[in-house]
Amino acid sequence: MNIIKIKEMAQPIIEKLGYELVDIELSKKYGQDNLSFFIASNNGINFDDCEKVHRELDVALDELNPSKDAPYILNVSSPGLDRPFKTQRDYARNINKKVEVKLYAPLKGKKLYDGVLLEKAEHALTIKLDKGEVLKLEMSRVAKVTPFVSFEGLEG
Repeated sequence: MNIIKIKEMAQPIIEKLGYELVDIELSKKYGQDNLSFFIASNNGINFDDCEKVHRELDVALDELNPSKDAPYILNVSSPGLDRPFKTQRDYARNINKKVEVKLYAPLKGKKLYDGVLLEKAEHALTIKLDKGEVLKLEMSRVAKVTPFVSFEGLEG
C-alpha cells in the first residue's frame, strides 16, 4: 500500500469533516494487514467521531483500492492523551501547557524535563521549568515531546 497516495486521498476528507489527520500507520497484526488513521480535534475524539471518519474513508478507500483487492482492516482512532507531538499544529495547540520532553542524551545530568511550552521554533523549543528556569532545547537533542499527563488527585 502506498501511504503517500492514501494520505493525499484521506487528508482532505478528514479535514472537511472537521478533524486533523495526525498519522497513518500500516501494520500487520494477527496475520492481517491493518491500516490505521489517527485523528485529532480541539474538542477531543469520541467513538462517534471515529465512526463518521471511518464511513467516509471506507468509501474513498474502496475507490482507491490501495491493497489491490487484498483484505485489510481499517481502523480510525484518537492517538491518545500522551501521544508524541508530530506536527507544528501539535506544538501550537500546546503553547502555554505543560509538556514532557525526552532527550537523546543527558543535559545537565537529565534526559527528561517537564515544563510549560513557551515556544516552538523551526529548530528549537523553549520550556519554562517548575522553578521558573527557562530552557531552550535544540530539536536535534529532542527525542520526544508529549503532553504532561498527571494522575494526581484521581481516585480509583
